[in-house]
Amino acid sequence: MNVHKLDPIFRPKRIAVVGVTENPMSVGGTVLRNLVGTGFRGVVYPVSAGAEAVQGIPCYPDLDALPKTPDLALIAAPAEQAPEWVRRAGERGVRGVIVLSAGFGEAGPEGKALEEELRLAAAAFPEMRMIGPNCLGIIVPELSLNATFAKGMPKEGKVAFVSQSGALCTSVLDWAIRENIGFSYFVSVGNMLDVEFGDLIDYFGEDEKTESIILYIESIKDARRFMTAARAFARTKPIVAYKAGRFPESAAAAASHTGALAAEDSVYDAAFERAGVARVFEIGEIFDVAELVGKHKVPAGPRLAIVTNAGGPGVMATDALLALDGRLAGLAGETMEKLNRALPPMWSRRNPVDVLGDARSKRYKKALEIVLADPGVDAALVILTPQAMTDPVRTARATAELSAESRKPILAAWLGGASMTEGIDILNRAGVATYSTPEQAVRAFMTLVGYARNLEILYETPRAIPVTFTVDRARIRERFESLLRGGETLGETASKTLLDAYGIPVSAPENAADPDEAAATAARIGYPVVLKILSPDITHKTDVGGVALGLRNEEDLRGAFDRLVRNAREKRPDARIEGVTVQRMFERGDGVEMILGLKRDPVFGSVILAGLGGVSAELFADRALGFPPLTERLARRMLEKLKAWPLLNGYRGRPKANTDRLIEVMLRLSYLAADFPEISELDVNPLLVTPEDAVALDARVILGAAAAPPDREYRHLALRPYPEEYVRTARLPEGAETTLRPIKPEDEPLWMEMLGSCSQESIYARFRYAFHWKSHDVAVRYCFIDYAREVAIVAEMEEEGGRRLAGVGRLIADPDGETVEYAILVTDAWQNRGLGALLTDHCLEIARSWGMRRMVAQTTSDNDRMIALFRKRGFAVRVDPESSLVEVSLDLG
Repeated sequence: MNVHKLDPIFRPKRIAVVGVTENPMSVGGTVLRNLVGTGFRGVVYPVSAGAEAVQGIPCYPDLDALPKTPDLALIAAPAEQAPEWVRRAGERGVRGVIVLSAGFGEAGPEGKALEEELRLAAAAFPEMRMIGPNCLGIIVPELSLNATFAKGMPKEGKVAFVSQSGALCTSVLDWAIRENIGFSYFVSVGNMLDVEFGDLIDYFGEDEKTESIILYIESIKDARRFMTAARAFARTKPIVAYKAGRFPESAAAAASHTGALAAEDSVYDAAFERAGVARVFEIGEIFDVAELVGKHKVPAGPRLAIVTNAGGPGVMATDALLALDGRLAGLAGETMEKLNRALPPMWSRRNPVDVLGDARSKRYKKALEIVLADPGVDAALVILTPQAMTDPVRTARATAELSAESRKPILAAWLGGASMTEGIDILNRAGVATYSTPEQAVRAFMTLVGYARNLEILYETPRAIPVTFTVDRARIRERFESLLRGGETLGETASKTLLDAYGIPVSAPENAADPDEAAATAARIGYPVVLKILSPDITHKTDVGGVALGLRNEEDLRGAFDRLVRNAREKRPDARIEGVTVQRMFERGDGVEMILGLKRDPVFGSVILAGLGGVSAELFADRALGFPPLTERLARRMLEKLKAWPLLNGYRGRPKANTDRLIEVMLRLSYLAADFPEISELDVNPLLVTPEDAVALDARVILGAAAAPPDREYRHLALRPYPEEYVRTARLPEGAETTLRPIKPEDEPLWMEMLGSCSQESIYARFRYAFHWKSHDVAVRYCFIDYAREVAIVAEMEEEGGRRLAGVGRLIADPDGETVEYAILVTDAWQNRGLGALLTDHCLEIARSWGMRRMVAQTTSDNDRMIALFRKRGFAVRVDPESSLVEVSLDLG
């Protein structure tokens, strides 16, 4: 999907409006009036078979009758006519279409059938992109382009607004015009039959005029496209999302509105966190948060300083902050001394800093300057209440001046009515987020804190916890192939056998059909033992009294066998009872019972769950969700979010649980999730985590009825796992052996060391400028990559008893999936030894496997070795004599 194919939609020069009627209040009539009445400087062609002219503008009977091919066709015809008009647009060569008509997937079975017809009509023309159907249209203020049936034209700004709800668009548009808020683009996407959130994030991410992106989401259709696009721009173009449908009932309403599948709200939460998206829960907060993150004023932590002229609102802000797990900043001794000198003796002498009711703007400004300079303060909230000596205007100007100078975010709460209006206007114009209550301000601040934490976790270098497999994963899959065809729940024995194959420790159960067989098994493995009812129809064994723990002799075992079978038959007379399983009893002792699991979400695919386990798992619902593939840091972050995290770390004198072993189990489960898309649900509950180990005491696997086997793209995952298929061993002409493999986040120290071993000449040849690489922020760009659109192949060598990186070849695919850019760096010690050729040939093979049409690269005219290497492989070489830049390209067929 070429994001530049969206130019005909967002940068059109000629627009056809299809379905215009003589009724000026119709959808088509309103769109036409907006186009010609707001200053759009392009050409507008009304298309109507039944009217000679509309609003004084001559009409054309069909698209074929137009004097020139339009860039964009706006279709406002009835829904049943829309597929035919899309076909005609494609045949005429129109490259952009917006279907405004409603009555498709949101309208029931007949609408869904019509929507499929519309999709097929658009798919027949690969060069054409379509927004809608069931949408309001688009607005591009820079072009004075209002291609919607909504009133008004917002001012030009730096925020791109994208919404699935057309009705919300009209409300937001009216509000934005009143509040003087500007947009770079304003887009209603409707049912997203073609263009969806991922496409628009990619497009606006490359747009120079867009600094941040706001999304109103009801459902996501292409989870991977969304995740990869959002992750690509999370650090440079902040994305703020409001997700409608947080609860099952509202999610169902949202799904019926767009005709799309709905995922659990907690899964969306995990997705936003993994993609680096800031989530707001009140639509009124979304613009203030977007403005703050758009200015890159992101707090370093949750420590808030509050400056107020009244004690009560300061207490309200503090309560709200602590309720949301924020922290009241502790003021340093030097800060306290400065405040003592600057403020009256009766000031609060703590945070919140109460500057007293008679405070004028100078006192406010001085107090704010002092607290912002404190290294223990991450952000400041300024609260102003109307009192006799209060000057809201001058205080607003002072706050705005400090906001322009400070790298720390400043939020304001100007409480009151008409007397505050002018001051609020000043703050708004200065880009200071202003709220009507302290609680609203604190919620916005904590949204920023969550956003900053998401980015930090997303790009934090993980520790390398070795996870190796003694058995090839492909062979493991072959071993379980017959079980996968059943499409039902696997028994405890089969489920644990699968876990064991992935190196996850299990308490191995053995089946026993009668008391004698159970007693013989217990005598062999040793007491104490556990009995569990054996039935393919009973999933939760404790619910039917089907578990007996700590049986220490044969008499107890036989009594328990009879009791378990009797309980199961009484509570589940329909269930097939095949006996019991016998397994060794693991004493809990100082261990913590956890639950790990997998679930296949209808939108985001396989999701990993971790939480407090045992029989109380559902009662306390202490859980965290994540997406495979996991790294050590992502797995640890999931655990740190749990209320049970203190238990794992030795709560109140208990020994610390082996969290490294628990994290390793989570990483192994991540591999299993990638290899078995057939798994609909998997529960390991309890997983007993002791100071020494982690052992699965019970497990079950539920298979989906119609899941496809894994493919190289892992389509059942929202994120592309580490591409192990690109790992290979190669030999240089001189005989030295190297491992060519994709780079990992854990490689950051090796990547740093590699660049440190390069001369300035080698660095310049690769980056074409004085590249300053000695920082984590730079390294994450090159080591933390999305394998769905980029891969960096490193050449790993064993040198002096340690691992070294001798070179790297990097492929970056355009979002269009057609062109891939290649770059290469080889350390000075390994140049002229054939390593560059090995890396280039391997990367060429990968680019062809991606289905890319063309590979391009750049170098300098004095890099003779690279130019010769490219020529030898058939690249076309073009030299710019003025810049000495060499551009090469190769048709990959």
